[in-house]
Formats: sequence, C-alpha cells, structure tokens
Amino acid sequence: MYTNYVGTNRLKAGPMNLNAEEKRWEEEILNPVLKRSAERKENFESPSGIVLPRVSLPFEMDYLEALGFPGEYPFTRGIQPTMYRGRLWTMRQYAGYATAEESNRRYRFLLDHGQTGLSVAFDLPTQIGYDADDPIASGEVGRVGVSISSLEDMEALFRDIPLDKVSTSLTINSPAAILLAMYIGVARQQGLPERQLRGTIQNDILKEYVARGTYIFSPRHSMRLITDIFQYCQANLPHWNTISISGYHIREAGSTAVQEVAFTLANAIAYVQAAVDVGLEVDDFAGQLSFFFNAHNHFLEETAKFRAARRMWSRIMQERFGAKDAKSLMLRFHAQTAGSTLTAQQPEINIVRVAIQALAAVMGGTQSLHTNSMDEAFWLPTEKSVNIALRTQQILAFELGVADSVDPLAGSYLIENLTNEIEKRAEDYIQKIDKMGGALAAIELGFIQHEIQEASYQSQKRIENREQIVVGLNAFQGEEIPDLERLSVDLSIEQEQKERLKNLRASRDAGRAHELMEQLDRTARGSENLMPLLIACAENSVTLGEMCGVLRGVWGEYEPSTWL
Repeated sequence: MYTNYVGTNRLKAGPMNLNAEEKRWEEEILNPVLKRSAERKENFESPSGIVLPRVSLPFEMDYLEALGFPGEYPFTRGIQPTMYRGRLWTMRQYAGYATAEESNRRYRFLLDHGQTGLSVAFDLPTQIGYDADDPIASGEVGRVGVSISSLEDMEALFRDIPLDKVSTSLTINSPAAILLAMYIGVARQQGLPERQLRGTIQNDILKEYVARGTYIFSPRHSMRLITDIFQYCQANLPHWNTISISGYHIREAGSTAVQEVAFTLANAIAYVQAAVDVGLEVDDFAGQLSFFFNAHNHFLEETAKFRAARRMWSRIMQERFGAKDAKSLMLRFHAQTAGSTLTAQQPEINIVRVAIQALAAVMGGTQSLHTNSMDEAFWLPTEKSVNIALRTQQILAFELGVADSVDPLAGSYLIENLTNEIEKRAEDYIQKIDKMGGALAAIELGFIQHEIQEASYQSQKRIENREQIVVGLNAFQGEEIPDLERLSVDLSIEQEQKERLKNLRASRDAGRAHELMEQLDRTARGSENLMPLLIACAENSVTLGEMCGVLRGVWGEYEPSTWL
C-alpha cells in the first residue's frame, strides 16, 4: 500500500485540482518508476498517428451534444435505443465460389449452422461485367467468387432459399444495377412482390477508383446508374439498402482509420449530392443508404472509429443536407474483419485476430458482421474454417455479455478522446476534399489514391523495420508448416459455364433479346431510368456481358489519372 495515499477528498475540488493531482502523481509515483525502468518505447501511437496518453483524464464536454442517448441524435452511442438487447447484429458470412449450384450449397450450410443473412461474393469476370465465355474471363471463372452471367445462374444461386425470409447482400459495384435486376427477376419467379425484398447492393463505385479497380465506366456515368437504383428502389423496394458505402476496401488498400472514415464519408456526400441533383428529396432516399467498414487490429481506435463515423454522418446529413427524418441521420453499417491482417504464417492465430476485430465492431455498434476465416491468406475458406468464423460471432453474441449493454465503452476517457480526435482529423480531410470540388474531383485528380498509397507505404516500412510487430511475420516466427484442408475450385466449371451460356443463347427468343439491347443502347444515351429496362433484359435472357457490352459501346471505359 502506498504511504502517500490521501483518499478521494482531494479530487472533489474539480479539474484544476485534478491537474494538480496528476502532476503530484507524476512526481511522486510515476517518475521514480521511470528512473528505474523505462517504458517499452518513447511514443505510443495508434495506427492513425494519434498519440495514446499514458493515462486519460476526464475532460470538459457537452455530454448531450457529443454523446446523447442511444437511438437519438447524434447517434454516437448507437442507432437503436436498445441495440443488441433488442436484436443481435446480423451474422452475414461473405461467401461464393465456383458455380451457382456450389455456392447455393454453401449458403444452405451456413443458414443451417445459424447464419442470419447471406452475402454474395462474385468472381472477377462478373465484377467487371464479362460473361464466363468471354476470352478475357479465361482462368478466372468461379475462382474468387461465384460466376453469374444470366438470370438462370441467379436462379440456381438462390434455389430453395425463400427471398422473403432472408436478407441478402450483393457485393457488386460497377454492374450493380444488372445484378439487382437479376435478383428482382428471381423474386418474381418465386412469386414475391418486390416490396418484400430485404437486403443490400454494394453499388459503391467511387471506392473502386481509389482502392480496388473493378470499375468499368467513368465516375460520372457510374453515378447515373447509382442514382437510377436510388430512384427505382425508393418507389419499389422500400426495405432494400440501395448502396453500401465502403471504407472496407479503402482500409484494405492501406489507409489509416482516420482516412477510412474521411474518404468513406466524402464519397457518401457525393452520392447524396448526386441524388439531390437528379431531383430526389433527401428524406425520401437517405434512409436506404448503408455503410461498410473494416474492423482492424487496434481495438481501441477501431471502437472509437465507428462511434466517430456515426456522429459525423448525423451532423453531415442534418447540417449539410437539411435532413429532418431521424432515419436519414442514422449511419447503419456492416463490418468485416480485416483480411489484410491475416497471415499465412501460423494461420491458426488468425482466429484470435478475427475474434478481437469482431469484438471491436460489436463494441462500436455494427448492424451486421462478417468474420474472416483463418485460411483466407491461402485460398477460399473451407467449410470447417467458415464454421469456426461463424462460431466466433456466436460466442460474442451469447457467451461474453458484450451484447447485454448499449455502448459499453462509452465514458471511457480514452475512448471518448479517440472518438473526438478521429472526428477532428476526418473533418479536416473532408474540408480539403470540399475545396477540390468534392470526392469525384478529388478522385479524378488522384488525391485520395495518393493519400492511401502513402499511408500504406509508411505502414509497410514500420513492419519491415519491426516498429510494428506482426506476430508470426516479423516476430515470434515458427518453423512449422501449415497443415490445413484446402478448398479447390474445379477448373472444369469454366467449360460448364460456357456450355450453359451456349445453350441459353440457343434457346432464348433471339429477336426479343436483340430488340431489348437496341432499346438499352438508346436509353443509355438519354436520361430515362435504366432499371426497368435492365430487369426486362434479365428476364429475357440477355446476359450480364451483353448488357455491359451495350453500355461500354455508349459510354466507353474509364482510364484513371494520377495525382501530381
């Protein structure tokens, strides 16, 4: 017991006395320890460069303005008053590979094991708008996701899965309108009204230009497709999230947490402005916007990041766009654990990384969650590893007690300080982007790409210099060779898909398909909403590649610039 302990009365005089007490503590308690033994390093910082104090103290703030209560503005503490006490987050494991039939089996396996929502991974040819029989698709069919070229494929993907009973996320961007059209076509074949469909289309093209590269058309033509989806879903799919504005891929490309928030919200501002510019009222569509964030390694910064993003968005929507409906102010988000943090070395320890990242997402108030599998640094995950990833979520939900209180870390001096600092730094970025003319202009200038590349470079340097430890990679290495079950995609599926498409084109009404493609060409040159026509094309067996081919012929393909 410390002999100089004097009880708690001295702290009752307020902040000035607290500052004096901190100084006394440093002189009497801390400094003698530091003289005997230095701390592990001189500076402790988060990955975003935010200095972490040795000990955080209370600070003055307007509690209601900064935090408020759960379920009300500014939503720092969560978008629902009860959060997980009322309903757990959706456990939505991202999956898809090989053929539609193979992926359908995986979906039904996950649903049977307690998954509560579907998330579809598409292969690379599908993502960039090519059919499986296009020469450019050779070697990539079904490799990193499911191959979908036609409504027939989409039917097979959801066979025996009632779309009115499950929420589906379609992770597709440049041809998002076409895949949504196919999904609507499947619902109609199941006899379901469109209004009953629940789910999300990623549909976030701006992050493709800065982080992933699976774009087809120019940003401005792509925005046309996005606002067409907004308009169509507002009228016909009221329970559908029309976009999932993604910071996930920005973070995977190497950004910091601050940049992830800033660039995601800057893109979101551009989408809202584009919708307003085509005549939509903000409160008519804003409630159908959703977000997608990365759950990375630094538990404290990640938890604060989600809280800061939620508060920032509510203020942006109210102050910049004049939104009045509470739903328009809510940042609803899906989170996925960080694929870029998974190591091929000692892959079993990825289970630990994923669990802690998922915990940060839950503590930050996510609405749905995907947990990565331990073997994803090698190949597509096996059923065993997917099941462990899903069980990780179920342990968080039912065993740890973290879902039993709303915003459990609120009031932590460090968490609140980090939340404030992330917000401040992200706002600085958004102001800089505003001065350039907005996210679209900043992307065309190459500014956002350059900032991400620089952050990625600095992070890699820290790893190579061992300033940042990655267990198993640059420290605590093991000699063992990983012994994991492997999931292999049969190369014969490419030929099967080609045969399927050949038969489809032979059996369809060729005249009707040709007529619809000509109509699509004319409509793309005007301003009419494309969604009804894309649905008609899908229902008449016009393929993904054929529809994208028509649009390529009208709009061309995008060539990026570089930041100077």
